[in-house]
Amino acid sequence: MTKNSNTKSPALILLFFITVFNCLAQEKLIKNPITQGYYADPTVIKDKGVYYIYATIDPWGGKELGVLETKDFKTFVNRHINWPTKKACTSPTSGDAMVWAPSVRKFRGKFYMYVAVGSEIWVGVSDDPLGPWKNAKSDNSPLITKTDFPQVHNIDADCFIDDNGDAYLYWGSGFNWVNGHCMAVKLKKDMITFDGVPQEITPPHYFEAPHMVKRNGIYYLMYSYGKAIDGTYQVRYSTGKTPLGPWTEGAYDPILSTTPDSTTLGPGHHTVFKERGQYYILYHRIHPQKEQYVLRELCLDSLNFDRKGDILKIKPLGVSLFRK
Repeated sequence: MTKNSNTKSPALILLFFITVFNCLAQEKLIKNPITQGYYADPTVIKDKGVYYIYATIDPWGGKELGVLETKDFKTFVNRHINWPTKKACTSPTSGDAMVWAPSVRKFRGKFYMYVAVGSEIWVGVSDDPLGPWKNAKSDNSPLITKTDFPQVHNIDADCFIDDNGDAYLYWGSGFNWVNGHCMAVKLKKDMITFDGVPQEITPPHYFEAPHMVKRNGIYYLMYSYGKAIDGTYQVRYSTGKTPLGPWTEGAYDPILSTTPDSTTLGPGHHTVFKERGQYYILYHRIHPQKEQYVLRELCLDSLNFDRKGDILKIKPLGVSLFRK
């Protein structure tokens, strides 16, 4: 019997489908870094199907924040917002530090931003993620000044809103890469007035960048440890039964750290969000370079838990997001 030259063999057909499948998988994969440009200390919020990422502009902050708009974490549009700026957020007690490390949350129909400028915590409010923003305090002063807690470097604020609507503010770092302090206070409904006296709640192996996550009744205080300028920087966490502790150190700490090949170098200062039942961690890593300053880039990976509720070690491989 003569073989028909137009008939493809099963092996060739299988190879064709494997190639197509691999190409489609690559198109859906979000690789690290997720975008061009140098950013650090990200926060993210979703509104009307759009994600807005706010971040420090490297090196070591700019006169404003970096703002990226995306629907799929593959295509980004750069945006500019009117506040915060170094000029608008300067007080008699301000230091030289630029605009750093925002945290944005939606509460009662408004957006609130807690951000470090001049080593002070400022709070802004807006009706829309892209503004216009303004200082939430009528006197245009910082929420926490550089001198309010002398032992604390007053940066890296994070706002957490509990299931019952109670809001908490966390912040604090150390000086000279040692002695990190984590401060916390409950906020009143205006989101700018302290409901009680701020207290130190520093968990084990903490340096800076607190971020609170709640899952199945467990409070996960996540944070960074080590030096943000080198490969010692890493993400850790502790758990508690209340938003203010006491804390039990994570079973798999550190959950994200420099990989053996240093492709992921000094990962840290992250935020966590949930999409279609899956948790994700958005963070920065150091871009290898020889300058005296540090350039960082944004990365995205899956965040998973074991049956006991412990956060598993993160594999920095990128993600396939928005699966149906």
